[in-house]
Amino acid sequence: MRRRNFLRLTAALPLATTVTAADQTPAVAVDALPDRTAVLDTVRRVNNYWISGHADPGDNLWARATYFSGNMAAYRITGEARYLSYAKSWAEKHSYSLAGGVTTRHADNHNAGQTYLDLYEILGGEQKIAAIEASLHRMVYTDQPEKNDDWWWVDALHMAMPPLVRLGALRGDTNYWVKMYAMYNHTKRVQGGGLYDYEDELWYRDSTWSPGGTGKLSPNSKPVFWSRGNGWAYAAHAKVLSVLPSTDKRAPEYQWNMQGISRSLLATQRPDGFWNPSLRDAQHLPGKESSGTAMFCYGLAHAIRTGVIDRYTYLPVLAKGWNALVRDAVHPDGRLGWVQGIGDRPESSRPITYDSTADFGVGAFLMAGEEIARLLH
Repeated sequence: MRRRNFLRLTAALPLATTVTAADQTPAVAVDALPDRTAVLDTVRRVNNYWISGHADPGDNLWARATYFSGNMAAYRITGEARYLSYAKSWAEKHSYSLAGGVTTRHADNHNAGQTYLDLYEILGGEQKIAAIEASLHRMVYTDQPEKNDDWWWVDALHMAMPPLVRLGALRGDTNYWVKMYAMYNHTKRVQGGGLYDYEDELWYRDSTWSPGGTGKLSPNSKPVFWSRGNGWAYAAHAKVLSVLPSTDKRAPEYQWNMQGISRSLLATQRPDGFWNPSLRDAQHLPGKESSGTAMFCYGLAHAIRTGVIDRYTYLPVLAKGWNALVRDAVHPDGRLGWVQGIGDRPESSRPITYDSTADFGVGAFLMAGEEIARLLH
């Protein structure tokens, strides 16, 4: 198993420095986060724009479900009643059901359960979580409980790990956590030879890119680590650690993985604060991309706030990323731009422009806004 050279990546990090005339001592110029009021104002502007253009709340597939996870984050941090009503209307439109029904094992279909669980925690009503609980209970107990290979792509970690960890906590049933780890471990170490790379401390999207699978490289013969794919993984770890007790024996591994991704984000952030769609090869389709950047800001803010990563080291990285999103991606009317559309690799849904937007990108931005506001509280 390969282990990365930490100095190699950290040495690649560009630092802006200033030099004082008095002692000629270089000092790192650190970006600062805006105040909490400004963060909340931006969250409202972005979410209000989305809602104003989507009177029909949409389907309950993974992309729109990710938006609604962000909408609920916006509700929690702002208390805006219409955000809660909007989520409730979406869930009721679908009768709190899952695409594919309760027999589905597909992680994308489980993503809606995150918002159903949010609504249950706020409003009560067991029917709200009946479908997501029935589906995951089948996987844990009755529908091939020994089968752990369903999460063959890294996005699945974000779609399905949060409802599993939350149901385990809600029902006091640690078998959900055991099953979650078994599937996570298969994705990490077995699927396609393992989708996590221990040298670069990043995740391959699927076995198309992993050395144990096809092992496809970038045009410059470097490994391909898709920004949003790693954003999904990073966000999944943050959501799991927000619920899983620190005393659980699996918690340290989830923390360690967040720390590893964080080190790689430190080394691969663009000078303007964004991350490229392709993380390891700076020349492979370089450019601004908001969905991965927003997910990284969400994970960084959560990990800083909870002490998983060092505040002094990573707060400037977070500030630089959030400020880039607000400055360059949020339109004056609240539209979020520079979002890569649906796909599975850096080449997908191009070109990516100032006007490119998508529901899941907005959701990621709102999730980041909540965590940053909590960090600033």
